[in-house]
Amino acid sequence: MKKSAPSKMMGRPLFWLKRCVKAVLLMWGAGIIIFAFLPVPFSAVMVEKQLGAWLTGNFSYVAHQTWVSMDDISPHMALAVIASEDQKFPNHWGFDMNAIASAFSHNERKPNRIRGASTISQQTAKNLFLWNGRSWLRKGLEAGLTVGMELAWTKRRILTVYLNVAEFGEGVFGVEEAAQRYFGKSAKNLTPSESARLAAVLPNPIRFKANKPSGYVIQRQNWILRQMRQLGMGTLDW
Repeated sequence: MKKSAPSKMMGRPLFWLKRCVKAVLLMWGAGIIIFAFLPVPFSAVMVEKQLGAWLTGNFSYVAHQTWVSMDDISPHMALAVIASEDQKFPNHWGFDMNAIASAFSHNERKPNRIRGASTISQQTAKNLFLWNGRSWLRKGLEAGLTVGMELAWTKRRILTVYLNVAEFGEGVFGVEEAAQRYFGKSAKNLTPSESARLAAVLPNPIRFKANKPSGYVIQRQNWILRQMRQLGMGTLDW
C-alpha cells in the first residue's frame, strides 16, 4: 500500500532527524575513543563562546588554549581542582550521589539559589561535547557521555582533559594558558597557592578574576589550600 503525500512529507523530516541524531551519537562515540589518547584541540564550549562573540559583534574575543599533558601540569594544580570541585573524584564512577541528593534537597527549599552537584567527570563531558546552560536535555546527554568517558578513560585522563578545557577567564581555556596569562609561568611550575587561586575562580571564571582576586576568591583560595593539605598528594595515586 502506497503512502499518502502527507505521510511522505511528515516522514521525511523524521528520517533526517534520525540520521542527524545517529551522526551526533557516532561523533560523540568517536570523540570519546579518539580523545582517550590524542590531545583535545578545542571544546564545544570554546566553539560556543567564540561563535557567540562573533554573532554579537565582539570580534576582539579569541578563545585561547594550549594543550599540555599531565606530566606538564603541576600536581598541586591537579590536587587543587579535586579539593575544590570534587573530592570523591578518585573513587566515584562519574556521579556523586550524596552531592546530587543534597543539591536536589537544597534546590527544592531555595529555588532562587540553585546549587549544582556536577563531578569533574560531568563537567569534562559538558565542556568537551555539549553547551552551557541548564536543561534536562543537556543533563541527560551529559550523564550518558559521563558514563562513556568513565568506561573508556582513566581518571588521570579525565582530569587531564578537564584541566585543558576548563575556562579560567575571558577567552582563557586550559591551565597552561591560565598559568602563562596570570602568573607568567608554565602550568608545570605552579605553586600550591597559585593552583588554589586558579581553582578558586572555576565556579564562575568570568565574574571571579585570578589576576584581580576579590575577598571572596582569596577566602576560597585559603579554604582550598586547607583542603589540599588534608587530602594530601596520595589522592593522586591512581
